[in-house]
Amino acid sequence: MAAQQEITQRDLRNRSKEIMDAVQGGQAFTVTRDGHRIGELIPLRRRRRFVPRGEFTAMSRTSPDLSLDAFRADQEATAEQRPDDPYAR
Repeated sequence: MAAQQEITQRDLRNRSKEIMDAVQGGQAFTVTRDGHRIGELIPLRRRRRFVPRGEFTAMSRTSPDLSLDAFRADQEATAEQRPDDPYAR
């Protein structure tokens, strides 16, 4: 992994658009003040909205077998089986 570019607090203030565009593009920075490191600007990880079918299939091959009876028993053990009456409290 490449070393993060160091920028001063003044650089961050004066070149904020340029620096934020670089962060959005994947670059990370270490911010310094008076020669001391005080923080990092790093891009946020993007969350995937879906898993591609091929990847799901590959993951499913190694998953344990699912017992439908055990699944239903777990549901019955944890789920409220009668409707909640808000006036009964």
